[in-house]
Amino acid sequence: MRRRAPAGAASLADVRIATWNVNSVRARVDRIAAWVARSDVDVVAIQETKCRDDQFPWEAFTGLGYEVAHHGLSQWNGVAILSRVGLEGVRVGFPEQPGWGDPEAAEARAIGAVCGGVEVWSLYVPNGRELDDPHLAYKLRWLDRLRAFGADRLAADPGAQLAFCGDFNVAPQDDDVWDMAAFEGKTHVSAEERAAFAGVVDAGFTDVARAHTPGPGVYTFWDYKQLSFPKRKGMRIDFVLASPALAGRVTGAMVDREERKGKGASDHAPVIVDLDGAPAPAPDAP
Repeated sequence: MRRRAPAGAASLADVRIATWNVNSVRARVDRIAAWVARSDVDVVAIQETKCRDDQFPWEAFTGLGYEVAHHGLSQWNGVAILSRVGLEGVRVGFPEQPGWGDPEAAEARAIGAVCGGVEVWSLYVPNGRELDDPHLAYKLRWLDRLRAFGADRLAADPGAQLAFCGDFNVAPQDDDVWDMAAFEGKTHVSAEERAAFAGVVDAGFTDVARAHTPGPGVYTFWDYKQLSFPKRKGMRIDFVLASPALAGRVTGAMVDREERKGKGASDHAPVIVDLDGAPAPAPDAP
């Protein structure tokens, strides 16, 4: 049983956060709600909801005791945060987040809020499509602006409790794909994409699940095609990137591979990270 800080205690409570690309929240609402209920998660960053705000199944999660923030503009993309430890300062998009198209338009790919003392961002990084597609340049710009945002936040507050959670659509290491030869000439593993992901890490963030779930063979995504899941032909593209202060609180992590099984599963599995309580900053002197 995870420890909880009592109300009014001068410390941050233990928090369990998760990130999950659900590949349509309406198509899988019952399955998602059942997983949330049994997984004892305090905060869930959700991606690819594929619905507008007015179509989101709010009651399925508020009925479980979660506050909900969602940003969705159409049947594509869409991000949300569920929290039972508070949901404050909700922000849609990060500063100078790139848009897509001509003329350029914002997409529903980022939402942030403070949950249990942690600034949690649910992020759905553009796919990139093909190496010669303009969408790849969009993806690289998007990651670069995320890097700049993270660097600015840590420069202003080195002790920030900050988590970038989501589907990054990048496999940063060779072990993060089932066979590098199968990805020759494809996105997600290119030098440019890996450098863009590394830029976010180098800005001061840590892939906190990796130490607790080392590869090879640890994946978070398996295509629906060609029996990829039973054949273990997967990719590791979903991450929790934590600021230094937050990374120091991580006590464990897992990829819930079981949730990829069975009828109606998303093609992604949830990633769960446990955070230990930490002392709160001392109050300012009168």
